[in-house]
Amino acid sequence: MKLWEKGIPTDVKTDMFTVGNDRELDLLLAEYDVTGSMAHAKMLGSVGLLTEDEVQDLVMALEDILTDIKKGDFTIEQSFEDVHSKVEYLLIEKLGDTGKKIHTARSRNDQVLVDVHLFLKAELIAIKQQTKELFELLMAKAETHKDVLLPGYTHFQVAMPSSFGMWFSAYAESFVDDVVMLNAALNVVDQNPLGSAAGYGSSFPINRTLTTQELGFNTLKYNSVAAQMSRGKAEKTTAFAMASVAGTLSKLAMDICLYLSQNFSFIKLPQHLTTGSSIMPHKKNPDIFELIRGKCNKIQALPYELTLITNNLPSGYHRDMQLLKEGLFPALQNLKSCLEMAIFSIKEIEPNNDILDDKKYDYLFTVDALNELVSSGVPFRDAYKIVGEQVENNSFVSPKATKHSHEGSINNLCLNEIQAKMNTALSFNT
Repeated sequence: MKLWEKGIPTDVKTDMFTVGNDRELDLLLAEYDVTGSMAHAKMLGSVGLLTEDEVQDLVMALEDILTDIKKGDFTIEQSFEDVHSKVEYLLIEKLGDTGKKIHTARSRNDQVLVDVHLFLKAELIAIKQQTKELFELLMAKAETHKDVLLPGYTHFQVAMPSSFGMWFSAYAESFVDDVVMLNAALNVVDQNPLGSAAGYGSSFPINRTLTTQELGFNTLKYNSVAAQMSRGKAEKTTAFAMASVAGTLSKLAMDICLYLSQNFSFIKLPQHLTTGSSIMPHKKNPDIFELIRGKCNKIQALPYELTLITNNLPSGYHRDMQLLKEGLFPALQNLKSCLEMAIFSIKEIEPNNDILDDKKYDYLFTVDALNELVSSGVPFRDAYKIVGEQVENNSFVSPKATKHSHEGSINNLCLNEIQAKMNTALSFNT
């Protein structure tokens, strides 16, 4: 069954090529397709295009379909092109002519638009909640381990002293920026496109404000052409927000892989969070974080993929847009999975408390020694040369102490202020 079926048969190869894997991906949209249809039915009743009894029958039938979806009993068989055709078929099967009326004043174009907008809104909110959970874990770790020193690096060379408090809270604060990006994406998707029909509106006296309220959208996408152009833009904006989260998570995973290496030995993970080797009995590999790193790097390519699909399309609907789902929908599931595993695993990271006992880290404190000389009245450039000469002739004595007092430094992490920033970002309502 096709919503555009006119009784003229199409070639099997054409069907296979144009449908692609829509049936599988559309299962993720099924709940939202039914929700959108409920709102549409109520709106049609409010403007006199359906009777009260017809609205009631449609809503009850749609609620039954929604129950099946939530139980996992809903399928889209090969005989259906997509979720929209399957839902409409079920309504016609149960209600006859009343079921045939559900598509009044609606096109498959705005139907899929509203499905995608509702779906992306729910997914972004879920990712935002997971990011909040990971943020809180990192902040708790930062507080617990704020006094455990850790080498800081530039150019992969030992540079200046850091701490686990600084390391954990650095990633926590980075996730604040990612939540801001998620909020921006939520602003874009939280607009109701329903009623734009094929992109040029409807001659029926529909009430788009009513469906906006019914579906819980923050506002309308008023212009019908603009509503149609949001296909691709909503997905791409979501992809950029996902890439922001993934970028932070990938960098964190890389640090963890590095710090677990025996060459660093900065942290420990319990054995149940590592994997072994088929021939090397001693191996404890950080596969979880390697896969997080790889999956998140792949997600960061997604905005470019979606840009290439959409960047040269004129206004109006084009079938190219169907391809957006193929990259985006699996990426959403992957990002949620990565966040879940990061939360699960980072809970059990244990820092090594004696890292700086190794003499190779004595040079971490050259800047602190230099600054002590400057504080005693030695000009900076002279102090720099003095300490440099001490390093060269192996006479440098490390103070192994830090006196950093400014905001965000090793001895003044500003954890309360970082928490306040995240609270502000999380309180955003679209």
